Amino acid sequence: MTRSRGTGPARKAGGGLRAVAAAACAGGLLLAGAQLYPAAAQPAPQDGAVRTGPAVNTPASAHSLDEFWTAERMRGAVPLDLAAARSDDRHGKPAPRGEPRTVGPRAAPAEFPEPGGEWTGEGVVSETTGRVFFTHQGRTASCSGSAVTSENASTVVTAGHCVKMDGEWHTDWVFVPGYRDGEAPHGTWPATTTLTTPQWEASEDIDYDIGAAVVEPLEGTKLTDAVGGQGLAFNTAHGEDMYAFGYPAAEPYDGERLAYCSGTAFQDPLLTGDHGLDCDMTGGSSGGPWFTQFDEETGGGLLSSVNSFGYVFLPDTMFGPYFGAEAEALYDEAQTTGAG
Repeated sequence: MTRSRGTGPARKAGGGLRAVAAAACAGGLLLAGAQLYPAAAQPAPQDGAVRTGPAVNTPASAHSLDEFWTAERMRGAVPLDLAAARSDDRHGKPAPRGEPRTVGPRAAPAEFPEPGGEWTGEGVVSETTGRVFFTHQGRTASCSGSAVTSENASTVVTAGHCVKMDGEWHTDWVFVPGYRDGEAPHGTWPATTTLTTPQWEASEDIDYDIGAAVVEPLEGTKLTDAVGGQGLAFNTAHGEDMYAFGYPAAEPYDGERLAYCSGTAFQDPLLTGDHGLDCDMTGGSSGGPWFTQFDEETGGGLLSSVNSFGYVFLPDTMFGPYFGAEAEALYDEAQTTGAG
C-alpha cells in the first residue's frame, strides 16, 4: 500500500487528554483558534434511552444545504476536535461488555500495519466513508463518518462530539460520502435527525463519544442504496486487528483525501476502556470508522469503533470508544428512525 502524507510541525506535548490534534494551553484549550472549556456536568440519565437532538435542519434549510456547502466552504470548515482536558465529571466508568453481535457480512483482515497515510486502495470504503460538515457555535466545522447497513438505508455513524459539543447540537449537518478535493461525487446528504448516547448527551463522557445521523433521500434514492453500507460489530474483544479511516484536516493533512491507519489495537491503559491504535491522523478524522475483519480488496469490514481522542503525552496514538450496549442501542434507534 503506497503511503503518502504531507509535512508539518510536530504535535505539542503536555499533560492531560486531547482530542485528535488539539493543543493544550495555559488557562484553557485551543481548538481551531477557539478557547474551549469542559461543559458543566449533569447527572447521567437513568433510563438509558438514546438522546436525539432537535431538528438539525429545518425543511427550508435542508433544501438549501447543497448550495450552502460549496467546495470553498467545505475546504474552509475547521476540523472539530474534542476538548483536550477531561475533568473527573466528564469521565465515568468504561462501557461494559455484553454479548457479541455483528451486522452485515464478515471480511478477512489483510495487510498492515500502517501508522497513517492516504488510502490509495479501492473498494466500498472509499464510498461509504465521507466527511461530515456542520455549523458549530456559528462556525463551519468538519468531522468524518461512515454509511452503515441499516433498516432505513439512511444511517451514518460518527463520534458524539460530531453531533453535539459544549452542550450544543450542531446544525446544517450534512454527510458527503466519497469526498475528494472539494467534490461530492455521491451528493450531499442533509441529516433529518442526529442522535447520541445518553452519557455523551448528559456530560460528554469520553467513554461514550458515539453519534449517529439519519439522512434524507436524494432524488428519491436512499444513502446506502447509492453508496453501500458497512457492517457493524458490538462487544468485540480488545486486541483485534483494526483499520481506522477518516479525513484528517489538521497538519500534516489537509482533509481533501481519505486517510487510514491499521494495526493491532490495544486497550487504553490509562483512563478509559477504549480501543487504542498507533495512528497519526489529526483533527477532522473524528468520527471516522474503525473496522475489524477489514478486507483491503473489497473495502468492507465491521465497524467496531470511531476516531475519538488522544492523549497529548502519547503522540501518534488514536483512541476510539468501546462499542458496547450503549452503542448498540444508539445504532438500533438510528436505523429504525424513519424506516418503513
